[in-house]
Amino acid sequence: MKFILVDTSVWSMAFRKKKLEADEQKLLNYLISLIRKRYVIMIGPVRQEILSGISDNDKFIQLRDDLESFSDFEISTTDYETAAEFYNKCRSKGIQGSHIDYLICSVARNNNFSILMLDKDFQNYKKYIDIDVIDEDEWLNKKLV
Repeated sequence: MKFILVDTSVWSMAFRKKKLEADEQKLLNYLISLIRKRYVIMIGPVRQEILSGISDNDKFIQLRDDLESFSDFEISTTDYETAAEFYNKCRSKGIQGSHIDYLICSVARNNNFSILMLDKDFQNYKKYIDIDVIDEDEWLNKKLV
């Protein structure tokens, strides 16, 4: 089993959404299984995105404390350079994306991680860069690891 870099979209669903639909509950169960088996990778920029925009300080502190059990994977200079390369390549093909998304792609590719995500942006990036994404079709049909 590969390590899995979890995108902000998945964390947001897991931590912020009160009532989950059936598919979201399956994803949450899959995420919990990955966490228990210690397959989940966290990077600092994703942590920052998760914690950004929380106006209630008590909720911010609780979420920050919940995330403390995940140490940040070290991001290298090569990861930043590769992220810029991915950004430039996709942009030249008309694909827009955030700098953090491309950093996620870079760290995952450079370290042979898969990416667990909810947003479809990563499917667009995958057309032009070599990344391994676990999309909805996969986690809906996967047995828990």
